[in-house]
Amino acid sequence: MSHPTEVDYLRWIILLPLLGAMINGLFGFHIQKRLGRGAVIAIACTPVALAFVLACTAFMQLVGMEPDQRFLLDDMSEWIHVGNLKVNMAWWADPLSSTLLLVVTGIGGLIHMYSAGYMDDEPSIWRYFAYLNLFTAAMLTLVLGDSLLTLFVGWEGVGLCSYALIGFWYKKLPNATAGSKAFIVNRVGDFGFVLGMFALYWCLEQTGQGTLVVRELVDRVHLLDGQTVFGIGAATFITLALFVGATGKSAQIPLYVWLPDAMAGPTPVSALIHAATMVTAGVYMIARLNFLFDMAPTTLGVIAFIGTATAFIAATIGVAQWDIKKVLAYSTVSQLGFMFIAMGVGAYAQGIFHLFTHAFFKACLFLGSGSIIHALHHEQDMRNMGGLKKYMPITFWTFLISTLALSGIPPFAGFFSKDEILWKAWSSPHGSGLIWLFGSLAAGLTAFYMFRQVFLTFYGEYRGPGHAGEEDHGHDDGHGAQGHHEPHESSLVMTIPLMVLAAGALLTGFLNVPGALGGHHIFDNWLAPVMTAGGHGAAAAAASGAHGVVAELAADVEHVVHSVEHDPFEYILMGVSVLVAFAGIGLAWLIYMKKAIAPERFSEILAGVPYNLVYNKYYVDELYDATIIRGTLALSSLLSNFDRIIIDGVVNGVGFVTKSIAAVEGAFDTYVVDGAVNAVGSVTAWVGNRVRTIQTGHIYSYLYVIVIGVAVVLFVQLI
Repeated sequence: MSHPTEVDYLRWIILLPLLGAMINGLFGFHIQKRLGRGAVIAIACTPVALAFVLACTAFMQLVGMEPDQRFLLDDMSEWIHVGNLKVNMAWWADPLSSTLLLVVTGIGGLIHMYSAGYMDDEPSIWRYFAYLNLFTAAMLTLVLGDSLLTLFVGWEGVGLCSYALIGFWYKKLPNATAGSKAFIVNRVGDFGFVLGMFALYWCLEQTGQGTLVVRELVDRVHLLDGQTVFGIGAATFITLALFVGATGKSAQIPLYVWLPDAMAGPTPVSALIHAATMVTAGVYMIARLNFLFDMAPTTLGVIAFIGTATAFIAATIGVAQWDIKKVLAYSTVSQLGFMFIAMGVGAYAQGIFHLFTHAFFKACLFLGSGSIIHALHHEQDMRNMGGLKKYMPITFWTFLISTLALSGIPPFAGFFSKDEILWKAWSSPHGSGLIWLFGSLAAGLTAFYMFRQVFLTFYGEYRGPGHAGEEDHGHDDGHGAQGHHEPHESSLVMTIPLMVLAAGALLTGFLNVPGALGGHHIFDNWLAPVMTAGGHGAAAAAASGAHGVVAELAADVEHVVHSVEHDPFEYILMGVSVLVAFAGIGLAWLIYMKKAIAPERFSEILAGVPYNLVYNKYYVDELYDATIIRGTLALSSLLSNFDRIIIDGVVNGVGFVTKSIAAVEGAFDTYVVDGAVNAVGSVTAWVGNRVRTIQTGHIYSYLYVIVIGVAVVLFVQLI
């Protein structure tokens, strides 16, 4: 790997949001009380804006460098040095991390701005923004960390902050429960991450080359060849363990159950955590360690399978949800499944590109739903909406653009990123027709449930709170009631982020137009220096340390070749993908707009069993409750009773026996030992009392005794 360029500003990308979190966290209450809400908002938003400027600076510096030289290092100080393990507090920027930096700070900054309007009646806004800044700093730590240990600090940080943000309105039991659920489920996955990280270091240490620094791992992972852990190939064991961590953070089967419940938090939190940052951490980790995962084909197969199952199953659940945020939540789970399909088939760059485009249109959709919820007194049931197009035109158009992008309709961003994943799922050596089939079905379902949402929300007659004199029966999203009035468009502080994100949903796809459509794979080539797979000449040239001129020549040659020789089947699959998306949209239009098909016809198929299955989310939560949760509680109760009856019984029994022995010993000491001693003393005293009477003090008494004594002696001798 090339020698990195030393810089000293990457640290401030993390420290600035951390500083905002500290100020608002420690002094925000008093600042809000004395200077008002505006001061709190400024303290929170300014550091993120400055961090975005620094992220752009890093990005532009990387752009100006040769492809194989695009690595920046900000080495602050030594952090851990124990034996052969040496980890510095250092921050690492390359094409991959710089892309995530722009997402986290750019989209995160827009969400901070949006929050200023959405949380306009929140009394503890200082606490909300302190958590939001801290979450941003943790995610930036995850992205910029140059070692797995540093990455893990950010990994745990976003988990902690998600707990605080999801349960922000902690006085409401469902919110507190959802926050706890997210925290606990993620701890399960984090155990796998820690196990994989420790196993990686241990295996490398056996060769005398132990390290957890990513740029050093690139050159040392080949030492894992031939090693085993518990009888499993070292690379396979390590990557499977790391993937368990990814399933927790990125909500894959079986650890996805926390994400839909996390919708209990404020809607901007949903946009930040579940669209642009935390849930993509697992995808980022696999892409960052792509050189390690390439050594474990079995793990890649597992990832592709789990990703496919997650994408399809979550999409089926989405078709039956009525809560506007729950639909988007299951959509997020499904889209994360697509990203893992890309990781599993070795299309790392394509997976990151879908992460990039998804951040724009999904953040826009979440914030759009927040705009609707805010306007409808926190109503979230789509059956109580309708007709909002005329009341909220900006929200409508931005929501529609993002829906088209998510549905994979050209030329919107989602078409380019999702179609590339499906093509790789078909054509990659790690892919298969089955993965492509279920991925395409999931894409069709996505188009259906997203336009179902659009038609129910924006078209038809208004059915929301306050219509025709009806009372507001909406869901409380944590704010107080605001009275009944006609729906209205949100303020500019909320609609400007919507418009910026919608523009991204429309335009970002053109950053990676495939060669089949005359494009140059700009995004793929940008990531080439850090990806070992992807199939571009530029990638191979960059990976082998070629100079920039050679890399550009390779890219030009390959573009010419690909522009002439493209697999015609790619066009067929591309057309099928678009047709499936339009079929999903058409079905939604027939049911919810044209009303040519009654929804009940689908819910009554096979006596309603399929519908009830997806409506109740395959009873996964109930299954977990009946097995893991109740099993854990039963085990806890059993262990508690064992402790109380057996352990405490033994301890108390030993105590009773000890006490009884002590009582016997006490009685023996009192009556035998002390009795004997006291008896000797008493006899001695009695004898003394009797003997002492001889001592009269009269001399004639002593003379009588002498005379008597002499007489006795003489008498004895005479005898």
